[in-house]
Amino acid sequence: MKPLLFSTQKYDYLRQEMLQTGAYEEGRITHKTFPDGEHYYRIENDLTHQAAVLIGGTISENDTLELYDLACGLVGYGVRELTLLVPFFGYSTMERAVKKGEVVTAKTRARLLSSIPQASYGNQIVMVDLHVTGLQHYFEGGIKAFHLYAKPLIIKAAKDLAGSNFVLASTDAGRAKWVESLANDMGVSAAFVYKRRSSGSDTQITGVNADVKNQKVVLYDDMIRTGGSLLNAAQAYKEAGASQIFVIATHGVLPQGSIEKIQNSGLIQKIILTNTHPKAVEIASDFVEVRSISTLLHDFIQSL
Repeated sequence: MKPLLFSTQKYDYLRQEMLQTGAYEEGRITHKTFPDGEHYYRIENDLTHQAAVLIGGTISENDTLELYDLACGLVGYGVRELTLLVPFFGYSTMERAVKKGEVVTAKTRARLLSSIPQASYGNQIVMVDLHVTGLQHYFEGGIKAFHLYAKPLIIKAAKDLAGSNFVLASTDAGRAKWVESLANDMGVSAAFVYKRRSSGSDTQITGVNADVKNQKVVLYDDMIRTGGSLLNAAQAYKEAGASQIFVIATHGVLPQGSIEKIQNSGLIQKIILTNTHPKAVEIASDFVEVRSISTLLHDFIQSL
């Protein structure tokens, strides 16, 4: 019996792609919003003794609660096994407390999803390219948490952009180890920028650790938020002599105006994002190419 495939509203595009594999039955949900803002959900399938897959990212508080509500409903109405696919886990900025009194929302949201009632065969959650490794260990109870790396997609994107002769670069030293690992897999050089904190909120780039003169540079980061750090790094590589600069990121958050700022800078030739975040799908263009993680997710589910 094929698993039923559901999604939150914002991730219907990914559900539709995965349904094309023919490996899933379509899960159907009726959504309504009452005048006071309260949400209504009705699961239309018979769930008894079925396995279910639910796609949804924590891209906002409303979307997180929709994911939680639907998951609870699926278990409550009888699914025997529940797999949550969370392409974007959006609370990894606050993965630890630095100052007294700070709330670690990555932990509290993990606890929230951990509190979903257990299906008879168990619950599992799959997350893609977490900003901070180890967040999967924040989940508690019987839920099994998996961290899925998009490395195959990143490697192919880099080669498609720049061929076989380029420098793979990071926006800061904090991602250097991950970029170095990717560079080793591709047989290319790795580079990162040195930063110095000039105030409590500002940093200044002081140098580049590798020779990039007359080289194509592919900047990789797991996530682009507003693009400020990305542009600072791109400027440093350009000043160090890079001939062309391309960008790859797994998650494109990019609030309004961000992609225009990046494109208008003239520093970057092209960006490749995956479709882990609905914003990437929204801003796809000649400048921003979007590649799907649907096959990666499907293959991982089949391996579980």
